[in-house]
Amino acid sequence: MNHPLQMLNYHTWANQTILGRIKELPSSVLSQEVNSSFPTVAHALSHIYAVDTMWYLVVTGTGMPEALQATIPLNKNLLHSVDEYSHLFAQLAEQYSEWFQNQSDLEQTILLNNPFTRIRQTRLSEIVLHLVNHGTYHRGNISTMLRQLGHASTMNDYALFWYQEPDDDSVLAERRLESSD
Repeated sequence: MNHPLQMLNYHTWANQTILGRIKELPSSVLSQEVNSSFPTVAHALSHIYAVDTMWYLVVTGTGMPEALQATIPLNKNLLHSVDEYSHLFAQLAEQYSEWFQNQSDLEQTILLNNPFTRIRQTRLSEIVLHLVNHGTYHRGNISTMLRQLGHASTMNDYALFWYQEPDDDSVLAERRLESSD
């Protein structure tokens, strides 16, 4: 199993899961102010999208300082509907999927010039895992924000994701069993 790919698939699924829950709620939930990590759910979603986009630019060859500069406006771009966010996240997931198809070595390192810390050699697989971890953290923020607004959130844990799609190992095991009969 390609663990970074599985984690990215989880990240895509979890983003769409939380967006699906928000879509069930009154549209005002996106812009209602709360006392939390972000002033609104829309701010949190825009932040996740901006950071996901920034890392996509990095893994596809843009320097981190330039990628950060390019995505700063996305942090401030608050959309007006969950459908708009769903569309943007789906498009970006497709771009990551295409990148993965063309990426033969996720253990390849790139020189990451992080303006908040220092320069370091970083594996592409580490970046993918960081991207997923960052999204999980902020989806947790969104769940808390929804509760503060009087709404239940939805489970979007990795363990739940396991049951949404058959993993590659179980599919291969099933094929081996079928071919031995």
